[in-house]
Amino acid sequence: MTFVSTLAGGYFALRYKDRLHRILGWTAGVLMGVVAFEILPEIFAALHNLRQAPTGAMLALVGGFLVFHIVEKTILIHHSQEDEYEKHHHPKVGKASALALAGHSFLDGVGIGLGFQAGEAVGIAVAIAVIAHDFSDGLNTVSLMLLNKNNRKQSLKFLLIDAVAPVLGALSTLLFQIPDSGLVIYLGFFAGFLLYIGASEILPEAHSKHSSYATIAMTILGVAFMFAVSRFG
Repeated sequence: MTFVSTLAGGYFALRYKDRLHRILGWTAGVLMGVVAFEILPEIFAALHNLRQAPTGAMLALVGGFLVFHIVEKTILIHHSQEDEYEKHHHPKVGKASALALAGHSFLDGVGIGLGFQAGEAVGIAVAIAVIAHDFSDGLNTVSLMLLNKNNRKQSLKFLLIDAVAPVLGALSTLLFQIPDSGLVIYLGFFAGFLLYIGASEILPEAHSKHSSYATIAMTILGVAFMFAVSRFG
């Protein structure tokens, strides 16, 4: 189901790429919602259970923001010196973003696997939440690829990688377990990454040529969607 949900989101983005600005507005809202309603509450709950200060998780959040910023700008600086990119977009940035999302999808699958290790009811609850937002993961992957001037074939290739990732993540939990302290650091790092691409990449592009109340409404709907998913999950 995670595989199917991810593919469905990606094909939705490809089918309506002529309205990509509205899709990007939705995507930005979804990313904000993921951070606010899923990742940060999970971090705080884990820190409470571990009786740890939030310093490490917040440092990881800042690190995730800065690492992707540095990687992206380094790529752009390199290609601008060679006069090989236009309007601050380059295919390699899209591929780096898509691979980072695939890494997150892999760990979503790990979350499902570890949930079932804790108990069937926990595993089902985690799986419902992951399947629901994997649609957005697929949409985000294709949107970021198209945004950075990748073609349809390349976008489909990275969509397939993202769709397979959670399945492999779930299977990998047959081999290892992640300690709670390590999970907190990962979640903080990924939250920083999502905040960066949402605020610095997706929202500015969504409003660059097609700024409208409809795009703003799509962002709000994206946030509301993730709020509903987090409450349901």
